[in-house]
Amino acid sequence: MKVLLVGEYSHLHNSLKAGLQALGHEVFIIGRNDGFKNFPVDFPILKKWDSGVLKKIKIAVFKISGFDISSYLTYHQFLKFEKQCSGFDIVQLINENSFQCQPYFEKKIISRLLKNNQKLYLLSCGFDYLNVKFCFENPNFKSVIQLYLNHKIDKKSFGNVLKFRKKSFYKLHQFIYKKCHGIIASDLDYHLPLQANPKYLGMIPNPINIDKLLFEPIPITDKIIIFHGINNDNYLKKGNDYFEKALEIIEKKYNSKVEIITVRSVPYAEYINLYNRSHILLDQIYGYDQGYNALESMAKGKVVFTNAETEFMNYYNLSEKVCINAIPDVDYLVNELSFLIENPEEIKAIGNRARAFIEKEHNYKNIAQKYIEKWNEN
Repeated sequence: MKVLLVGEYSHLHNSLKAGLQALGHEVFIIGRNDGFKNFPVDFPILKKWDSGVLKKIKIAVFKISGFDISSYLTYHQFLKFEKQCSGFDIVQLINENSFQCQPYFEKKIISRLLKNNQKLYLLSCGFDYLNVKFCFENPNFKSVIQLYLNHKIDKKSFGNVLKFRKKSFYKLHQFIYKKCHGIIASDLDYHLPLQANPKYLGMIPNPINIDKLLFEPIPITDKIIIFHGINNDNYLKKGNDYFEKALEIIEKKYNSKVEIITVRSVPYAEYINLYNRSHILLDQIYGYDQGYNALESMAKGKVVFTNAETEFMNYYNLSEKVCINAIPDVDYLVNELSFLIENPEEIKAIGNRARAFIEKEHNYKNIAQKYIEKWNEN
């Protein structure tokens, strides 16, 4: 089978590509490399006119005419790759705005992909029209949209989410929805809002390359090392403000027992090396299921503070923790961290269970096979 994966962030499509290739399939990725994270892609789409004088000109043109020069340039970059992006059995979009264009140009690119290839599938991964609609209609659903509803984040900073409420993005959603063979969710945060949707094909958990991410439990010989990686663009959305406040208390409370490593917006290859020597990793707060950084860290045997709500425990039929559920409550985070620091044997136990969980539920080859079966069925 020949597969084209469109878009990349969090390393999802690269891990799926590795799994599909291991099963003998031909796979390519087109898209951006997710900014500073710099994930590899086969056909790179560069973000142009995004700094200096050119950015100012772009903004001025957009304000006057509504025309986005970056979207236009993205479309023309795609045209250069159009021949290489033809003749595929499967095209999978990472979400409804895979090329990060205005809807007009997004539809033009997708139309050409539809013309030149066989089946189109859509991942519900990151925000899209249906997910955003559900979260606004269900304000108690645990998501970053609660930050906006509670006025913790302003409209401008939340633009990449709010755009899916615009009429133009609704029309883009309708276009993709009608043309695609089905929608697949990558985790519970996207699965739960889609359960009643007729186009929904079900959830396939995120693939994790367990052959590259080796299980490397770190002995606790002196200090317990806590790692906090911050993406400045998503600071509030990941709950980093709560993590930082909790770490301030932990540092004062256990100064001689802990070492805290904090890094900001570093490339993916550097990031995974920086957290290697840690025992505990702080990931994110607003959700039901683990994000990609959490899963890859769990594969290495880290104790990860991330999303692990009751829905997650029930879905995977878990009776013991494989990670620590994080919530927006500083006292709770301090208590959970304190327990681990005072009971280091629990760090080892959770780390062992985390690796076993990833091997069972997220093995990239098994996950790739689930995609093949889903694509063949529909």
